[in-house]
Amino acid sequence: MIRSYFKIVCLSATLFVLALTSCKDEPKKPKQAQVTFKKEGILQLIKTANDSVVSTLDIEIADNEFETQTGLMYRESMKANRGMLFIFPNEQPRSFYMKNTRFALDIIYLDTNKTIVSFQENAQPFNEGSLPSNAAAKYVLEVNAGLVETWNLEVGDKMTFSKTN
Repeated sequence: MIRSYFKIVCLSATLFVLALTSCKDEPKKPKQAQVTFKKEGILQLIKTANDSVVSTLDIEIADNEFETQTGLMYRESMKANRGMLFIFPNEQPRSFYMKNTRFALDIIYLDTNKTIVSFQENAQPFNEGSLPSNAAAKYVLEVNAGLVETWNLEVGDKMTFSKTN
């Protein structure tokens, strides 16, 4: 009798534990809304040596805290004729990183006069290491990795941009 009672208690306890673990909810992962490109301006990169336009890009503009913190995070890719221009209220040394950025980028740092002061080429996806400017910058342009080399950009080259309505 005690043996039967013991078996029933053990079986009941086992069923209870199985019921608890099988009903356990899977941790919910936050859904990340798909971020799409929104054209907010047109940017031209200009070779200073011969005053020629190297490239014309459609750009998104990041000019508030949320946009500058988010940047190109959570996107799968970006077309070659696009970029993101970060506009800061002042000129100072800047540093970016690639947290939650899923594709490689070239990061171009520009001063108040829209002159290129430094680059970080081929910044790797998800790398949280610091990617600093080598001089004070007011603007930062992110483009697909490899374009700085393709365009043969150099420190001293310029940019112009205009916002679209």
